[in-house]
Amino acid sequence: MSVTRRTFIQQSAASAAAISLASYNPLRAANAPSETIRVAVMGVNGRGGALASRFAGLPGCEVVTVCDVDSRAMDRCATAVEGISKKSPQKVTDFRKALDDKNVDVLVCAAPDHWHAPATILACSAGKHVYVEKPCSHNAQEGEWMVESARKHKRVVQMGAQRRSMPGIIEAIEKLHSGAIGKVLQARCYYFNARGPIGKGKPAPVPDWLDYSLWQGPAPEKPFHDNYLHYNWHWFWHWGTAELGNNGVHMIDLARWGLGVEYPHKVHCGGGRYRYDDDQQTPDTTLATFEFGGKSITWEARSWNRKFSVDVTSDCVFFGEEGTLAIVGNGYKIFDIKGAEIGSGSGEGSDKPHTENFLDAIRANDPSKLNLEILTGHKSTLLCHLGNVSYRVGRTLTTDPTNGHIVGDKDAQALWGREYRKGWEPKV
Repeated sequence: MSVTRRTFIQQSAASAAAISLASYNPLRAANAPSETIRVAVMGVNGRGGALASRFAGLPGCEVVTVCDVDSRAMDRCATAVEGISKKSPQKVTDFRKALDDKNVDVLVCAAPDHWHAPATILACSAGKHVYVEKPCSHNAQEGEWMVESARKHKRVVQMGAQRRSMPGIIEAIEKLHSGAIGKVLQARCYYFNARGPIGKGKPAPVPDWLDYSLWQGPAPEKPFHDNYLHYNWHWFWHWGTAELGNNGVHMIDLARWGLGVEYPHKVHCGGGRYRYDDDQQTPDTTLATFEFGGKSITWEARSWNRKFSVDVTSDCVFFGEEGTLAIVGNGYKIFDIKGAEIGSGSGEGSDKPHTENFLDAIRANDPSKLNLEILTGHKSTLLCHLGNVSYRVGRTLTTDPTNGHIVGDKDAQALWGREYRKGWEPKV
């Protein structure tokens, strides 16, 4: 069959377009030839400020925008970023302006817990990749929405529990999975701190440096009190996830990873507010247990009295049929069944490998390369939510081991999600 020159050119162009589309990487096309990944950081008063500095110092990455409702924090962060990159980032109070900016590839969310899921979902919808701090959500329902949003919009979403990328910790988990202590049956995790009281807050004028309405964002509005910001919100259910979500998620994630378990079938969390007569709603003393059918995780915490020599020195301990493996900081030790040390290891303890892993996955356009992809982060965060729900209803929860959903308890099921401020409801 003869083909005219025009037909041949048209067919060739169509074939070339198909090949180009199949191999098209939006990030590479947008940023070629340097392939610089451009980042906006939301919530820079504490952890977010550290992350902004980290990303600003990574090769092939530029922090182009810092976002915060606290103008003081925003100014400090912008100055720090400029000192590292020698470029002045844009400063915006409302992070949604960064989402509208086609020059931004990534949102780093380190705002309070009640913002993590709504901001991530908005960012995915806007075509941005997301690095979201732990816990990835404020409640269980939000975690499921985040996974759905990442899948729908084909975004790379990593939860910021950096131990997943620490070489020494990775080596420890590989030892567990290769049988170094035999079949692993139990993991026990710990957290101790000497936090002080937060007092009894009083209504007060909103400071001129704070956009309090935007700080509340998706959470139903509450009048400003003088003991909410910047850290005490953790201890109010309206915004925070208690010490279990704040610090417990780190070790519970390691425990779940090491045991090779996903969703529990029973959860119990006891404890209480024992130390201070103040406004805290969340427990300062906690013991949570998660059962997985022949395996279990426990997490013990005391927030008002520091770790002493009588306490367990490890952060997370795995018990197997043939020995024990203890994770301490960024390293580990292995003991045989009689208690003799038979191995150890350590590695870099910063968040640098975790942030690098995130950027590498973006460049590869492949979420499967993430060390803590959002589905995995959701499964670990979900344990914290279930523990908090058990504490709040005062009883053991029975859960579906295929998805972690609460079974046969209407009071507990009512805490699966939350009410949202009108107009701020997350939409996948």
